[in-house]
Amino acid sequence: MLKIGTQAPNFTVVNQHGEDVSLSDYRGQKVFIWFYPKASTPGCTVEGCTLRDSYEEFTAKNIVIIGVSMDTVKRQSNFATKKNFPYQLLADTEGEIVRAFGAWGPKKFMGKEYEGILRSSFLIDENGLIEKVFAKVKTKSHAQDVLSSL
Repeated sequence: MLKIGTQAPNFTVVNQHGEDVSLSDYRGQKVFIWFYPKASTPGCTVEGCTLRDSYEEFTAKNIVIIGVSMDTVKRQSNFATKKNFPYQLLADTEGEIVRAFGAWGPKKFMGKEYEGILRSSFLIDENGLIEKVFAKVKTKSHAQDVLSSL
């Protein structure tokens, strides 16, 4: 997982509308990237909705929110539309961004171990440096946990 003070890796991938999005598009703004395992699942929905409900607080602080998972454009589009997300969801189907940020690793579920997306988030400053890392995410309070840390 990337550490505070390191340069965030640039990327270009498509969003839920099939449009190219690059991290470098947001130079001069803070970017909050949240990695989630799978669109439209219970935990990811709760987390996404807390960010949606706090969207105005993030934008008031000049912070752009971007969600990333390895879901397809269609799945991201359905998720964003169904939950009325005002921010972009990126379809990192090859896992390039996930791996570049170190948001991939061993997980456990129902006694089984496997590799997958680690629910984590990063606040990137205006110059593209990692400002904060949120490795232990609580889905129900994530947005407020982030905002209270600023």
